[in-house]
Amino acid sequence: MERQTDERPGTYARRRAHFAILFFLLLAVGLFAWNPDTLYLWIKALHIIAVISWMAGLFYMPRLFIYHTDAEPGSVQSETFKVMEQRLLKVIMNPAMMISWILGLYLAWSVYDFQGGWLHAKIGLVVLMTVVHVVFSRAVKAFARDENRHSARYWRFMNEAPTLLMIAIVILVVVKPF
Repeated sequence: MERQTDERPGTYARRRAHFAILFFLLLAVGLFAWNPDTLYLWIKALHIIAVISWMAGLFYMPRLFIYHTDAEPGSVQSETFKVMEQRLLKVIMNPAMMISWILGLYLAWSVYDFQGGWLHAKIGLVVLMTVVHVVFSRAVKAFARDENRHSARYWRFMNEAPTLLMIAIVILVVVKPF
């Protein structure tokens, strides 16, 4: 039986992730070259897909940290969490965040010319979301070294940060209150 913590599945997962990123980028480049009348809608759809992927990782990562905090350092369970955290960060979260930023800035520039108070507030909140991402990235590295200094309660609190930011961002984008 092949275990998911073995090197071979990890290599295969990285290869699949690189292929998916390449496909996503080729699709975006192809759309720009084709320049259909619906280019804005295509870019918006790809942006939403990337944001959903990024948010899924931001929601799941602190849950992993909560469970990892309770695992004995060096145990099989702890080592499994390390693999899960690394793959989630490198295969899903980092690429999704980068694609979200690239396509989001393109939309802000091409559609809104970086105008509007709601857009500035949204970008500010996305910067805060990126800070949360960086905090989680550093935590993955700390857990990998068995140097987590935070309690499960802290990670439960941090689990709420992406949710609150997402709610505010969605309201700004949909309602455009100012």
